[in-house]
Amino acid sequence: MQAPDRCADAGREPALFLAGGITDCPDWQTRAAVQLCAAGVPATVFNPRQAVFPEGDPATAAREQTAWEYEHLARADVILFWFCAESIQPIALYELGAHAARGATIAVGAHPDYASHLDIVEQLRHARPDVEVHASLTTTVRAAAAALATHSGVLSGG
Repeated sequence: MQAPDRCADAGREPALFLAGGITDCPDWQTRAAVQLCAAGVPATVFNPRQAVFPEGDPATAAREQTAWEYEHLARADVILFWFCAESIQPIALYELGAHAARGATIAVGAHPDYASHLDIVEQLRHARPDVEVHASLTTTVRAAAAALATHSGVLSGG
């Protein structure tokens, strides 16, 4: 599911939110969704990247985008964070801190050339030593798939 579409009920499948950069970043979300599908783990994927960002009032569009993200982050069973090398992504950093602190199930990756790579590694080392920071999108997706598989097993009674 892609923003701005809304999901009335994610159903029995676990839900994954793709958190990370959109502005000045490549479309890593599509690559992650394809890799997740190939892994064969049933999931509803919440993708905040809009195919076409709405024209008109930028403040209204930003408010609607932020509301969509908050709603779907709260619904997600697993949040995949990816920090590409092309941009700092301050909103994604904020979201990582907020959701790591609340104990959410997260899979985190940062490109080795990401400007704040060391900050992410060190902050999570202290706040969430159970969370590995992966160096590629592929390994981050694998970690998210493993977390989703755990949720799938719980949801299906297996």
